[in-house]
Amino acid sequence: MEALFTVENLFTLAMLVLLQAVLGFDNLLYISIESKRAPADKQALVRRLGIGIAIVFRIVLLFVVMQAVELFQKPFFSAHFKGIFEASFNVHSTITLVGGGFIIYTAMKEIMHLLAVHDIDGPDAGGGQSMFRVLFWIVLMNLVFSFDSILSAMALSDVFLVMAIAVIISGIMMILLADYVAEFLKRNRMYEVMGLFILFVVGIMLITEGGHLAHVKLAGHPVEAMSKATFYFILAVIIMTDVVQSKFRANLMKQHAHEEADIADHEK
Repeated sequence: MEALFTVENLFTLAMLVLLQAVLGFDNLLYISIESKRAPADKQALVRRLGIGIAIVFRIVLLFVVMQAVELFQKPFFSAHFKGIFEASFNVHSTITLVGGGFIIYTAMKEIMHLLAVHDIDGPDAGGGQSMFRVLFWIVLMNLVFSFDSILSAMALSDVFLVMAIAVIISGIMMILLADYVAEFLKRNRMYEVMGLFILFVVGIMLITEGGHLAHVKLAGHPVEAMSKATFYFILAVIIMTDVVQSKFRANLMKQHAHEEADIADHEK
């Protein structure tokens, strides 16, 4: 046990927790949006249970991947249509591609729902799906998001307990932050659209990453994974655009209110 708490392991633990926090942002955003599908009085419970169950499964997945990392990287299906489409799929790439596709579908579905709803700023009554169905999707997608963080963690450490502790700490942080993020999106509905577009970009990032892992070639051109730097740049642009647009909208409303007040004064 003493060998576990060395300076090197403690430093690695700190780095792993930081890494999990950075990579966990998109996961937290997905959980906050997905939990809205559950009944309103069950949403907080769904978020906590979902993350709690996912922590256990993530540790199990970490152990399995450490024991059978080659199995996850070994191709099980290949497609070769020279000059048109080429790919070699393994477990990791397949899960990443399917997860990315599902996230894009979820984001687009929610965006279309917001466009169809007339009372967007009305009270949030919760979704019509059962608690257990929402819980299932939160846990499943949490595992999809886990692959990158687990493989990144394995690049920093080969000590299972250190990585498991990092997973637990990051999971507790997510439980503490999930309600705040969900409440913020509930009170600021305009930012929900921004969150959905960020989620859409996350889906594209996973699709490109899965394509890169599967060595996909389209018309002879290899699919390159979207870099984290590109993702965070897009994230910053989306947030800045939304903030500027919100300020501009507020100024227009103030100007409109002043003009109406001036017109009312002249009429008197």
